[in-house]
Amino acid sequence: MTPPQDALAVSVSDRNPTLPPVPSEPGELIAPATEILDEAALRDRLDAAVAGLTDPGQVRAAAVRVLQAAQEAGRAAIEAGIATHPLTARRITRAYTFLTDGLVRAVLHVSERHLHRTPLPTEGERMAVMAVGGYGRGEMAPYSDVDLLFVTPWKITPQIESVIESALYMLWDLHMKVGHASRTVKECLRLGKQDITIRTSLLEMRYLAGDEGLGRELKTALREQLFRGTVGEFIEAKLEERATRHKKQGGQRYVLEPNVKEGKGGLRDLQTLYWIAKYEHGVRTASELVGLGVFRPEEFAAFDAAERFLWAVRCHLHLIAARAQDQLTFDNQVAVAERLGYRDHSGRRAVEHFMQDYFRHATRVGELTRIFLTELEARHVKQEPAILGFLRGRTRRKKLRDGYALKQNRLAIADEAGFFADKLNLLRVFEEGLRTGYLLHPDTMRAISARLGQIDDEMRRDPEAVTIFLDLLLKHGNPERALRRMNELGVLGAFVPEFAPIVAMMQFNMYHSYTVDEHTIQVISTLAQIERGELVEELPVASGILKRGVNRKVLFIACLLHDIGKGRKEDHSIVGARIARAVAPRLGLKPAEAETVEWLVRYHLLMSDMAQKRDIADPRTVRDFAKAVKTRERLELLTVLTVCDIRGVGPNTWNNWKATLLRGLYRATATALDTGLEDLNRDKLEGEAKRALRDALDGWPKAELKAEVDRHYGPYWQGLDLATQVTFAEMLRGLDDSEIRIDTREDTDRDATRVCFALHDHPGIFSRLAGALSLVGANVVDARTYTSKDGFATAVFWVQDAEGNPYEARRLPRLRDMIAKTLRGEVVASRALEGREKIKKRERPFAVPTNITFDNEGSEIYTIIEVDTRDRPGLLYDLTKTLAANNIYISSAVIATYGAQVVDTFYVKDMFGLKLYTKSRQDNLERKLRDAIARVAERAGA
Repeated sequence: MTPPQDALAVSVSDRNPTLPPVPSEPGELIAPATEILDEAALRDRLDAAVAGLTDPGQVRAAAVRVLQAAQEAGRAAIEAGIATHPLTARRITRAYTFLTDGLVRAVLHVSERHLHRTPLPTEGERMAVMAVGGYGRGEMAPYSDVDLLFVTPWKITPQIESVIESALYMLWDLHMKVGHASRTVKECLRLGKQDITIRTSLLEMRYLAGDEGLGRELKTALREQLFRGTVGEFIEAKLEERATRHKKQGGQRYVLEPNVKEGKGGLRDLQTLYWIAKYEHGVRTASELVGLGVFRPEEFAAFDAAERFLWAVRCHLHLIAARAQDQLTFDNQVAVAERLGYRDHSGRRAVEHFMQDYFRHATRVGELTRIFLTELEARHVKQEPAILGFLRGRTRRKKLRDGYALKQNRLAIADEAGFFADKLNLLRVFEEGLRTGYLLHPDTMRAISARLGQIDDEMRRDPEAVTIFLDLLLKHGNPERALRRMNELGVLGAFVPEFAPIVAMMQFNMYHSYTVDEHTIQVISTLAQIERGELVEELPVASGILKRGVNRKVLFIACLLHDIGKGRKEDHSIVGARIARAVAPRLGLKPAEAETVEWLVRYHLLMSDMAQKRDIADPRTVRDFAKAVKTRERLELLTVLTVCDIRGVGPNTWNNWKATLLRGLYRATATALDTGLEDLNRDKLEGEAKRALRDALDGWPKAELKAEVDRHYGPYWQGLDLATQVTFAEMLRGLDDSEIRIDTREDTDRDATRVCFALHDHPGIFSRLAGALSLVGANVVDARTYTSKDGFATAVFWVQDAEGNPYEARRLPRLRDMIAKTLRGEVVASRALEGREKIKKRERPFAVPTNITFDNEGSEIYTIIEVDTRDRPGLLYDLTKTLAANNIYISSAVIATYGAQVVDTFYVKDMFGLKLYTKSRQDNLERKLRDAIARVAERAGA
């Protein structure tokens, strides 16, 4: 039953589309074929190894030892070739297929000839072994599944069952992940009709070993009885499957940890095109789609480049993980970039250059998919484009202008040559799409892509072209739709060349969810949503600003340009401001407007930093911010830009905590600008807070109320909201020196749990409280501590759980219990935290430098110490413990987290109540803080 050595060659010469060939000639593999596997020599070694053995277990064990040696040698030869030629993907995948084919046939040889030999097999004991799925297609990564179909003419016999079972055991002993099925021809037809996944695997079937005639019989039956006449049904099923897969993987190409196989723009999308083309046309390779008129030569070249790149990435992922691994996680991105030969340059890490290439290929895959599916639709697949997921309703369509036409319910060009004789139509076509609501036909997109060279300096400075571009942004209410398509087709980068470098640019951190260009479009999309009144409840301040009216042109251009300086060695805000200075006038802005755009780009992070890294209850913070923005107009523009920027970072970045901080800073600054900075007076604010507390505690006896109001120093009144002051008043009432009172409740306005402590004050209290919270896994997002005149500490921490949410009510008792045990000394935080502080493997590649600054100007009575470093479990506890050990009193801490980066800001005094003025003392404290960070890093395994 063992096939002759040229069995594969016979199958290769068969031009039937259901049996795609796998070229195995030495020149087409990553290493010489004989170095990977000499099949004839392997059989000789197997025959010699099992000669004289009669026990089946011994035969199998001896065979597996020989097979393992051959497998290891073959893999070593392939990996040596990969190390030299890391991007030759097809030679790599063919090499693994070639090695697997040889091993499978060798296993079958042992099973048939030495374990279950049948000298005279009956007609019913015929069997064909077929490779199916990706293995059948001949595309294998190092740890791809080996999918086998054992075909018999009738019901499987005990003899055949034994052959299959022994073969599978040996394949499993070789640590192959084998998917297998044993079926008759009739069963294949029946199951293929019922299950589209089975039908797809049969579509890619390839003869491997056994009775070749039986394989041909199955192939003919599939073509005539299953595939013929069911093209539409198959296409619908594959497209529905594709849509479901995309939704599961995140719905868009710019997920920063993409799945190379299943994600949008990944290998499965390319394979879907191949499956459909094969089912409809019987093509064996994607290159045949050019001859059929589906792809132009340059489009197939892009298809080919994307496929080779993605397969190379997938193969290296498998080798790095030593198992099947398709998720391009952050740690794997660094390793793959290194293996593919990427290097740091131009101020960016190698991994960022690699991922930019990845996303560019993924984008091109999306374009090719649209072209291919629309070609299908144009021919014979249901004339309703809705099955392809493109059509979004037929209502509210407007009449087309001259020069345009509808093709398959999409915007097409009536006469391309005449239309594009006016190069401004390269922009007008996008506005027509927005005006009418129609999507662009792929033929239109092709025509645009072919004419990008017409967008030159003359056109960029043409006032009419500028007007069209501004209308795209300002006139139709959904500019993101046009901008995204313009970006994918290269028009945006051609018309604004300064934008081109950030296209598909990845920001290698855990904070941003999108590439820089997609983030920019998300920011503009958010601005458009606010303008449409869709976010009034979520964003009342920004919605109110836009409703009252601002310079929309300035705001939209600032959103477009705010991150345009990314990817340079210099601070992107500074670089971006310089770029904006040149671009804004070219986009039709007057000098004063251009100056405002430049300012917004330069300081687009200022409000976010002030709100998240400084104590906005400190009048000095508001005063300094007000001096920076100078005018109410700039404040309002910056507020809207800041809100859109944060929301555009990712789907879960914006929360009530950030909203509360920004609203507080906006309102305080607006008041200061309207009434004068002199109103930001500590005494005035303190008096207002005391009056509010007296009103809130109206039922208290006068003596108790006076004692409560008199016991606190000035910062207490400015730093806490009224609700928290009321809570502390109740907690301090009747508190004795040995008692600890804890109050926990959800603060819905801030998306956090508020934890209040009232206890007798002593040195290092802030650190002990931080340690207790670290023990229960609480992430501190803000904290303040104050000492009363009668020696009590009132400390409040706002904390979130590991998912960034407030603690559920059922978890609060355990939170309180653990905190109390720590404060009573029953649990020592430093010991209990050991072993817990490990950084996840996928997070380790992020390089976050440590910067520590001392600021004596940002607060009237405190030194502000800002520690910008890598976030790690237990970091806040170790930093505060270090400060306490150096006799530093912490009044408040503000914690801002940006993915793997954290900025811990401490408002401190020395033991005498003074600022830290001397440089030597600052340097000494900085050194000790860095030592503490190093200790935390060592414990975390970073």
